[in-house]
Amino acid sequence: MLLKLAVLLLTLQQCTGYFNFYLEKPEVLTLMGLQAQLFYVTDGQINEYAMKFVVPVPAHVPELHFTWQNLIGNPLSYEIEVEVNDPSVLSETMNITSSGKIPAGPPQTWAMTFHCAPYDAETDVMIRVNVFATPKNKTVLEFKRRKICLVNKTLELENKRQEVLVAASGTNAGGQVFYAAIGCACAFVAAICVLVVAYYVRDKKSRRHRDPLQESRGLSSACSVERGTGVGPAQTFLSPETPPPPSTASVSTYRRLDERPTRELYERIHEMTVERCRVRLLSIEMEGTFGRVYKGSYHEEGTTTPRDVLVKTAAEHASVSQVTVLLKESMNFYRLSHPTVLTVLGVSIEERGAPFVLYPYTGYRNMKKFLLRCKMSSEGPSRALTTQEVVEMALQAAKGAQYLHRKKFIHRDIAARNYVVDENLRVQITDNALARDLFPQDYHCLGDNENRPIKWLAIESLLSDSFSSASDVWAFGVLLWELTTLAQQPYVEVDPFEMASYLRDGYRLAQPINCPDELFAVMAYCWAMSPDERPTFSQLIMCLQDFHAQLTQYV
Repeated sequence: MLLKLAVLLLTLQQCTGYFNFYLEKPEVLTLMGLQAQLFYVTDGQINEYAMKFVVPVPAHVPELHFTWQNLIGNPLSYEIEVEVNDPSVLSETMNITSSGKIPAGPPQTWAMTFHCAPYDAETDVMIRVNVFATPKNKTVLEFKRRKICLVNKTLELENKRQEVLVAASGTNAGGQVFYAAIGCACAFVAAICVLVVAYYVRDKKSRRHRDPLQESRGLSSACSVERGTGVGPAQTFLSPETPPPPSTASVSTYRRLDERPTRELYERIHEMTVERCRVRLLSIEMEGTFGRVYKGSYHEEGTTTPRDVLVKTAAEHASVSQVTVLLKESMNFYRLSHPTVLTVLGVSIEERGAPFVLYPYTGYRNMKKFLLRCKMSSEGPSRALTTQEVVEMALQAAKGAQYLHRKKFIHRDIAARNYVVDENLRVQITDNALARDLFPQDYHCLGDNENRPIKWLAIESLLSDSFSSASDVWAFGVLLWELTTLAQQPYVEVDPFEMASYLRDGYRLAQPINCPDELFAVMAYCWAMSPDERPTFSQLIMCLQDFHAQLTQYV
């Protein structure tokens, strides 16, 4: 019996341990608006979290593409079943058979085409893929999709299909037509390239004439710089031997981000600008798809010793909109002064390098990564946070948010990822610049092409995009839950598309294990359905201080 069980477990491991199943970047971009691959199975490890999502398929998308890869030498058997909730609305075809073998070798992509009825409707589709190691042992993958059908888009897609069929089945000159079409396409692409180059050259020349800060750019050359062997391509470093001489002008070209900035925004950027040559990058602390966080040093004018800084910057391939978001989200923290707020020292948007944002650094690290390290430390046993330490961190977090509200600023993204903490458990709130890129698992797009922290948002923010100090309080309750669970993902079992109805029905996060009732009561107060019934940060601070006093009585 034990031998049979061992054989069963071995064959099951062979089935799930030797194939990949994922969506390529173009498919993820089409369906979710994200520039990334989405793995459902990685080296046999099934991503149960991703499998739970019901992914909407827009009306203009007629096909789904899946990629799989057999990592063993022998072919793996498969069967594909499709269940359409309303067959009168939708039918489907595939470019592979419903059963067969997954051949070993490089990844292969197959497609499923949807055929909509000629009227507006939507229906759920379940795509079930069974992968067999043996006839009795199989891995079941279920992909949930919601296909939207609109009559105008259906007719448009069908017309395109007919044009393709006519072109393909025309006459014996089909091959000639094909090569002629390829030649026309190449000529068209070449013409577009010529026009783009000409426009770029003309725009470059005209921008030099119309930019009022063009003359001031030359003054930055007074800084003593050298090419280092540092991090990333062509990074400029400050010469460590000699401090740079004072300069009379800053270097900024905000027009490359927005050709028509408001006067107030332009003056704000100009005021915040620091000279790039005074910043030295030392090492990468965090990295996302288009953004990076460096540890570095900043040699302020009039000082002889550089100070440690953190530098948030965009990669070379970042788009203009991504760079603009980075700058706008960080500007709100400029010139703030509070022990629990990580302020912004300045920005650089010089034309000869990627824009970056500068922050003071005194040994802080990202709170979410700190909590995860406390839970699963590869360097030894986990660092267990006591209830007293959790409450002390929560108090500092609340004081930072309270300070922002007194400055009439709504954060909109309070979460562990947007706080920093040092080894002495001193906490500071930060802006949310690059948070979507560095923590993509915390943000979701609900079909509106905007990634939002769905699991942290208040009910009114989900339903009507309404934000206030009360919605920040709701998010702070989720932050408390993160502190007590060491950065577990909230509502991990809930589909992001179902969050609004889930909250509206009265469901909330469960009380974490080992979380005192007094602390969970504070969380629950934050999640009141009506914003008026939620406490203010001043009231939260009083509650946390009272609970902290009770804890310290017995220490």
